[in-house]
Amino acid sequence: MTRARCAGVPSRLRTEVLLDDEQRLIQARVSLTQQIDRGSVVLSSQLAGAFLNVPRHPFVPVFYRREGERFIPWRSTDGDAEAWLDAVYTDDSLITEVDGVHAEQADPGGVTGVPTSSSTAPSLMADMLDALDVKEGDEVYEAGAGSGYNAAMLCHLAGDKHVTTVDRSDTLTALARERLNGIGFDPLVIHGDGARDVPPDAMYDRIIATASVRRVPPLWLERCRIGGILVAPLKGTLAGGMIARLTKLPDGTAVGRILHTPAAFMPLKTGTEVEVRYPRFPTAPPVKPRSPAVCWMTGRSRSSPSSTCLTVSSARTAGATTVCTSRRCTTLRAAQPLVSRTCLRGLRW
Repeated sequence: MTRARCAGVPSRLRTEVLLDDEQRLIQARVSLTQQIDRGSVVLSSQLAGAFLNVPRHPFVPVFYRREGERFIPWRSTDGDAEAWLDAVYTDDSLITEVDGVHAEQADPGGVTGVPTSSSTAPSLMADMLDALDVKEGDEVYEAGAGSGYNAAMLCHLAGDKHVTTVDRSDTLTALARERLNGIGFDPLVIHGDGARDVPPDAMYDRIIATASVRRVPPLWLERCRIGGILVAPLKGTLAGGMIARLTKLPDGTAVGRILHTPAAFMPLKTGTEVEVRYPRFPTAPPVKPRSPAVCWMTGRSRSSPSSTCLTVSSARTAGATTVCTSRRCTTLRAAQPLVSRTCLRGLRW
């Protein structure tokens, strides 16, 4: 439904219509992927597939807009739902919490203070995920669940049963768990200290932090397997920083490099007052139908850019969908029978 056709329709109903428009949501994810790809990040087929298939809007139904000294919560039902959706699928960070007040709990008049949680800009996510080099079946630990959007990407790349994400905020972990379950992912989501509360005896192939640290916590290095990769923002303030990519060596140390992308992350909160909870058998809400799988069929490489064709592709099978990219085919769970192959034409850059 276009803006013109929506005139006179109540805002809540316009939002429901918009979020039920599968083609509009696919268009939004395609637009975001194109924005990332036009920047400094050259997307692999694997990463592009993640951004094309994992929706962002379920994880940020409300976020803050800055107006002067105040942060005003912006909901999809606040006026122009199309403008809200465009903002969600723009390559920009979205503030979700200010001084511990989540946007969904804020008064309409907004709050003042310092941002304490956000959904990272997708291009920066892509840079870090590219450095992490997650393969299907890798055991992955994420310190800082935040909105859950990055955890959803990890679930898509590694498989949700191989992902553990931890956050110090009870509100954030509860919302992240609910929204991950809502799109069909069921990772281990823990309310605890990301630097200290790694599940007992667990070992990981990949470790990523979505909040900055002044030094790599010893437990992360201890629980990283030999040859495993650790990606973490260094420095503890918003006044600049850098991202380290480290590889665990057989002698227990790690070596690596600093990514070219400068980054300012909120500091990882760590301490002893958090009550750690390890949900052994999380109860997932009913899984909502997945969007049709969107694939990235590309010949683009770092050395020779070329045109790209985006294809919506799925196969009608018993409880599974085979998704093919230029590198491989992957079988994903299907919550409903999916549509047959449909090409999105004219998307070349």
